[in-house]
Amino acid sequence: MNKLKAAVLEDSKVLLKDLIYELVRIDLLQVVTYATGSEEFLKNVAAQPPDVLLLDIDLNGDAMNGLDIAAKLRLPVLFITGKMRDNIEGYSVINAELKEVPVEFITKPVTADKLNAILPKFIVQVRAMSKPKEVMLNLKDEGRKPIKLDSIVCLCSEKDSGAASGNKEIHFIDRKPAILVDFSFSTMEEKGLPREQFLTIHKSYRVNATHINGLHGDTITVRVTNEHGKPEEKSLPISENYLPGIRKQFC
Repeated sequence: MNKLKAAVLEDSKVLLKDLIYELVRIDLLQVVTYATGSEEFLKNVAAQPPDVLLLDIDLNGDAMNGLDIAAKLRLPVLFITGKMRDNIEGYSVINAELKEVPVEFITKPVTADKLNAILPKFIVQVRAMSKPKEVMLNLKDEGRKPIKLDSIVCLCSEKDSGAASGNKEIHFIDRKPAILVDFSFSTMEEKGLPREQFLTIHKSYRVNATHINGLHGDTITVRVTNEHGKPEEKSLPISENYLPGIRKQFC
């Protein structure tokens, strides 16, 4: 799969060079343009359209700041700031102007560890924007019907049948769990559930990355609606083979 194209704005030439170096080194995004000022940046973006923006918020001596540019371009954005998210002046403007696109924050100094911690989930969110919002699934007792992707929290092998079973449990954020009929994890993507969004944490479990609430040792927690129609915290095991990759993304 092609990497998302990124445009980078940082007013310090030294920090810009360091940031691009780290982005190239971790190889999660393709940097297609960059600049140290808003005017040059907007011209570059017009000539080489990106999928996502990495924007320094405070641009010293510039007529615009990163918030202004984000509001103008309305693209998924990773803000780079020396402040914590809760202390950013104008955050209400971000909520109002960019509510339709993914928005994340990373604090300076930007390191490979920080980028590796935030970019995988950000990329999943961005890719989900262009994916179909619904998928047709065959549910036991309900037949084939459209299911919203965002409503799916996790898929599990049936307890009594194991990972090789042709049926799977499917858990949701907004309705009781159900049984998927004739569903194989190996053909999951063909069914319309993208692997970059529905992560493998164990041979018996696939989890929607956007619903992962926490990582605790060798388990993750998600919130689902249980068989009684009530919200419930659910812990899922991570197998040893997948633990390093999951930790890299969510620690």
